[in-house]
Amino acid sequence: MANVEHGGRPGEGLVGARETVRARVRALRVGLWAVAAILAVRQVAAVLSTPKADRLTDLETWVGPNGVLHVKGSLYDSTRFTGTPLGGLVLKPLTRSAEQALGWGWTFGTLLLVVALGLVAARALPPPVSRRTSLLAAPVAVSLLMLSLPVRNALYLGQTSIIPVLLVLLGCFVVRGERVCGVLIGLAAALQPTVLLFTPLLWFTGRRRAAASTGATFAALTALAWAAMPRDSSTYWVHHLAGVGLGKDADDLANQSLHGALLRFGLTGPLEVGLFLALGTAVAVVGLRRAVRYARDGQLLLAVAVTGCVAVAVSPTTWQHQVLWVLLALVGRVGRKTSDRYVWPVAVVLVMTLPARMMLPDMPVLQPLRDNVVLIAALAAAAVVPFLSRTSAHYRAPVPADRAAPVPTRWRRVPLLPSGRVLSRTNLLLELLLIRVGYSAYQQVRLAATGGTNSGGRATAEHHGEQILAVERFLHLDVEHWVNRSVVQVPSLRDFFDFYYQSFHFGVPLTVLAVLYVRRPADHRWARSALGFATLLALVGFWLYPLAPPRLMPGLGVIDTVHGVQDFSKPDYGTLTELTNQYAAMPSLHFGWSLWCGVVIAVLAPRWWMKALGLLHPLLTLSSILATGNHWILDAGGGAAVVAAGFGLTYLLTGPRSRTPVEPVEPGVEPPVRAVGRAGRTQG
Repeated sequence: MANVEHGGRPGEGLVGARETVRARVRALRVGLWAVAAILAVRQVAAVLSTPKADRLTDLETWVGPNGVLHVKGSLYDSTRFTGTPLGGLVLKPLTRSAEQALGWGWTFGTLLLVVALGLVAARALPPPVSRRTSLLAAPVAVSLLMLSLPVRNALYLGQTSIIPVLLVLLGCFVVRGERVCGVLIGLAAALQPTVLLFTPLLWFTGRRRAAASTGATFAALTALAWAAMPRDSSTYWVHHLAGVGLGKDADDLANQSLHGALLRFGLTGPLEVGLFLALGTAVAVVGLRRAVRYARDGQLLLAVAVTGCVAVAVSPTTWQHQVLWVLLALVGRVGRKTSDRYVWPVAVVLVMTLPARMMLPDMPVLQPLRDNVVLIAALAAAAVVPFLSRTSAHYRAPVPADRAAPVPTRWRRVPLLPSGRVLSRTNLLLELLLIRVGYSAYQQVRLAATGGTNSGGRATAEHHGEQILAVERFLHLDVEHWVNRSVVQVPSLRDFFDFYYQSFHFGVPLTVLAVLYVRRPADHRWARSALGFATLLALVGFWLYPLAPPRLMPGLGVIDTVHGVQDFSKPDYGTLTELTNQYAAMPSLHFGWSLWCGVVIAVLAPRWWMKALGLLHPLLTLSSILATGNHWILDAGGGAAVVAAGFGLTYLLTGPRSRTPVEPVEPGVEPPVRAVGRAGRTQG
């Protein structure tokens, strides 16, 4: 009626809204393809900018002037070549190619294979798939592949591990006819024998001609290679039992298979072989049964991924560049709730894109997990993770999170952000995983920030220190030397501030986050977002303005009460600079994080004495960073600025903090929350 009254036709508003949505999707799609292109250019640039002696080393080992494919004897005499005899037969003609042309062709050829793999994987998503998802899936898939460690290794080392995965996907999702499908998968198996595990998947899902064609193609190609290279074939298939023992030692961390894990646990001999065969058989039976079930459920891409994960686990040697199957397993849907739905795909992406040391801290008790993190992900996908069936009521519509009503102060121009603050509790595993990865990234960026042990970085940091000191003297704030000397003269006070500086920096923020997670889930999201924004802004400060703290300023006379006396005559006098960037002082996150704790406690604590203790923490932290000589007082001002900006950004992006009733919450139980309306009254 409103459209008619204003002279418009009925439905024009709806058509306009649809066109707006389509325009936004097109713009988003272009943006995602631009990201994928940037990642591709970055990967190629990283390869081509590496010195010749250090790039495409595996390819050079095979086809270079002194490569194993040039020798007249066996390919496996040097144990540097670990592929199948057919792989050597295919690569043999490349030895006549010019070295430089081959390197360029191999790099860009691999890049095209990655793009093709992403396109096929996006096309193979199980139905129902919305039009928006189908348009955006391809650039996202290509971007994830570009970031994954297997693809980066393949581009850097010159590996062929992408080809078997692409052949299997082409056979299952692109070509028509079961025989052609079997030929492609049989070719992949001739290059990577564990691909034969796809034969039972084809057979038990009714594609028996494809299964027979796979076996026949594999046998024919293997026989062809045997006829052309009998000695090498005998070495590979008989003496090394499908390549076992070739290349690096099987207990190397790069071997992410059950066999490699058992060897790393110290098992050897018949006991290890028997246990490997038993575990491998169990994983193969369980994993293939699950794969067949998912294929019959209409989730063929997930079935392919699960079968590939079985191959990763049961192969005697699965090098890191051969574990691309694990990344495909993120298409499986896990969890009844929206908050649980992201745990599995996020975990898979992190495992496949980040080094294991960023996933888990460097602690002896966690070393077995860190050394086998990819294998654990493959085993989980093959035999443990409860992927939802398409017939499940939660497959398309998970239980939604409780949200507050949209607020009028929200910054509505921010795209892709849902309206209304989430009130329900986040998934704990996902929260811990993101905290660990976020802190690892923080450490890496902080360490890589400009300034360090080199003379140029030290001179710049000390020059900035002189600038800060000059500003403080102008403002009559230069109290660092006086506070430091006063505290040093009182041993008990010095010990107290040293302990406070070293012990409370991480403990108090983590405690506040834990209490909020258990007792106040909605407020936990608000506080965590503010802390994350503040930390990101602080990293920018570390990068742009390396600053020497008072304890590392020659001639200032400040005593380093925590790290000991520094010998300024040595270029690397700061002992801890080998572990962290000692010039990441502006802004002070010691004070910033403590101020965040004080603000959150003062706002949320139900008792006045709790609020007072919360506000006391930043005051004691400020005293400790000055007493120990680790920060200037202006560093604390910088810390306060990034915290204020963190809360401000949280307000702009998600609106004001939701007023939820403070009620006891049992661990593992969702809180009884109510949405807050625009008038400030709870909506029942």
